[in-house]
Amino acid sequence: MKKILVANRGEIALRIMRSIKKMGIKTVAVYSEPDRNAMHVRFADEAVCLGEAASSQSYLNMDKIIDFATKLGVDGIHPGYGFLSENAIFAEKVTKAGITFIGPEPASITLMGSKLAAKDCVKQYDIPMVPGTDQAITDIPEAQKIAASIGFPILIKASAGGGGKGMRVVEKAEDFVEQMDRAISEAKSAFGDGSVFIEKYVGSPRHIEVQVLGDKHGNIVHLFERECSIQRRHQKVIEEAPSGILTEEKRQKIGEAAVKVAKSCNYVGAGTVEFLLDENLDFYFLEMNTRLQVEHPVTEFITGIDLVEEQIKIARGEKLSFSQEDLKINGHAVELRVYAEDPLNDFLPSIGTITKYEKPSGEGVRLDDAYEEGMDIPIYYDPMIAKLVTFGKDRATAIQKMKEAIAAYKIEGFATTLPFGLFVMDHEAFQTANFDTHFVKKYFSKEQAQAWQKGKARKAALMALAHWNANKDTLKTINIENRNWKKR
Repeated sequence: MKKILVANRGEIALRIMRSIKKMGIKTVAVYSEPDRNAMHVRFADEAVCLGEAASSQSYLNMDKIIDFATKLGVDGIHPGYGFLSENAIFAEKVTKAGITFIGPEPASITLMGSKLAAKDCVKQYDIPMVPGTDQAITDIPEAQKIAASIGFPILIKASAGGGGKGMRVVEKAEDFVEQMDRAISEAKSAFGDGSVFIEKYVGSPRHIEVQVLGDKHGNIVHLFERECSIQRRHQKVIEEAPSGILTEEKRQKIGEAAVKVAKSCNYVGAGTVEFLLDENLDFYFLEMNTRLQVEHPVTEFITGIDLVEEQIKIARGEKLSFSQEDLKINGHAVELRVYAEDPLNDFLPSIGTITKYEKPSGEGVRLDDAYEEGMDIPIYYDPMIAKLVTFGKDRATAIQKMKEAIAAYKIEGFATTLPFGLFVMDHEAFQTANFDTHFVKKYFSKEQAQAWQKGKARKAALMALAHWNANKDTLKTINIENRNWKKR
């Protein structure tokens, strides 16, 4: 490949381009009108405008992207994450245009894009799954009987899509019909597909996912797990690698299960297999994401492998240069998604102009961003500003580095998730790795956050007082009366 178009925007477009350029390959950026002066546009060798702000007229316009790619002599298209990254139609159109799609085969995307089809596909590999239905629910009365047989609480989930949309927890039988109607309606609105299914609700779940890589020669490996249980609205905010609670035996088993899932659909490229982990450390297959994940940097830190570079090598037909036995975990990494959101207002978007922007740096600190001071956070797209990642020899070191990096990261002009990140890093439940996906519900509220802030202020005051008492003989105050200062 001599030229690659990145069909995305923001920090992920910039991050992908850095690896492409490192490989000596030319880059092409695409952008919408509001992104005309974006960093990924300025960084690329070439850039083309797709259209207006709306994603449907720009970053989701398949034909326009492919047309530009053809005219510019592009060899490959990298979709990043979001937008068209898991769109089988786009992958197929790219391939038909004679351009390499840097991702899995369209058939794999289609198969794993449906949670029900994915579950059916992996059955033959005897992979644990949460008890529930194995087909879409259409008959409400029949669904009620199934839910009763599974036992409440149950979880209603959309077969297509993700991000918590079309998902409802039902605690008791009398709420089932109402929640079922809501889940179907939301699934139709979000994905154009109202298919839902039912599964047993695990009360204290942890979200564990495993990174996999597969080449075109049948080789598939896993690059260990990521802990992604700190979430709001079923969407991740903080991730880490490896998990703080998995034993080596469990790590090996969940990794082997992820490889089997990838083999079940002849997977090629980088993908992520997601599991639910219960309080007994038993894991259950959830779904597979057929793309690069937002949180891939934590895996890169602990393995030393550039996942984007591997994606490109795989796409151009190269064999994996390492085996499962070659891969080892080195240290620990933590990632905070820095969103333009107000944690004290239910994490609602808080966009505006960046009036101050100072980046943290140092050994073991990585910042994937695409913003500068004076830039606006556009209302049209995801409000993520950056991914702040820290790495250390162990979990405690990585957490301490994250606290220091958050303190050094200055963003002014609107609310962000930086204070929330510090709250989590400071919390005993996180520090002891004793938490689940209900962390926000259990521990974080406006009142709890304010009490925590007061506690930090009191602790700082006590430390200052202790310092004064220990050094009062050498610390002296200025005698203002003996100074020749004019009073105002």
